Amino acid sequence: MPELPDVTVYVERLAQRSVGQVLRRVQLLNPFVLRTAVPPIASAQGRRVLGVERLGKRVVLCLDGELFLVLHLMIAGRLRWLAPAAKSPGKIALARLDFDDGSLLFTEAGSQRRASLHLVQGRAALAALDAGGLDVLRCDGAAFGERLRSENHTLKRALTDPRLFSGIGNAYSDEILHRARLSPLALTRALGDEDVRRLHEATRAVLDEWTARLRDEADRAGGWPDKVTAFHPQMAVHGRFGQPCPDCGSPVQRIVYASNECNYCARCQTGGRLLADRSLSRLLKASWPKHLDELG
Repeated sequence: MPELPDVTVYVERLAQRSVGQVLRRVQLLNPFVLRTAVPPIASAQGRRVLGVERLGKRVVLCLDGELFLVLHLMIAGRLRWLAPAAKSPGKIALARLDFDDGSLLFTEAGSQRRASLHLVQGRAALAALDAGGLDVLRCDGAAFGERLRSENHTLKRALTDPRLFSGIGNAYSDEILHRARLSPLALTRALGDEDVRRLHEATRAVLDEWTARLRDEADRAGGWPDKVTAFHPQMAVHGRFGQPCPDCGSPVQRIVYASNECNYCARCQTGGRLLADRSLSRLLKASWPKHLDELG
């Protein structure tokens, strides 16, 4: 799922291409992508783009007349910029927004069709789509700590809860927790003040660093982020199960749950203790290793 750094770069590059332009046509290439009926989608056509914003993990095109086109990429949604005469691809295309200088293509791989497009009228209607998560790049340490401890959850769950924090998902939460040297299963209300301070600093640093890195990658790709993914070889732990931690060399571990997994370094984050995997630990029971040193 595209997260804060990916969405930020999308917003910046889309703003460069669309602000001041007139949205000539909205083509719905898959009717299920549109999740609103009022105002009608045709009312967006002929409107000038006044700005592009990020709302959590959503991309928002602000049109004149206080209309807002809201694109939620979910897991497999992506954005492409096409030349004016370019054709849309087949099955993955959801919607196309045509401007004089090019077109924004909204795509989604797979068949689950979770990505969505909303058209809403007025700032109040736009705010209703916001889950309410804190913008971690704009808040101070006190506000961050207060929000973190407002509910007692594991750190992994808290960081990825859009009601608590805005724009953080599975990938960058792994990176943040590794940078902060904290267990993904530590409880938020059990953290000391120093832990909270370290987590706040790690959150800001990781998101800032990856946003800058993705901007550079987009520049090298011709100005548009064409290869948005949750897996990067430069990441410390996310998606690197079994590979060496870049800081200590120990093999990266994982916890598998539902369709996701959490990656962490036992040496750096849990004092060498292996966290219980819901599937494997139940299967192996007494044979499940409790410490990194027990692994063969």
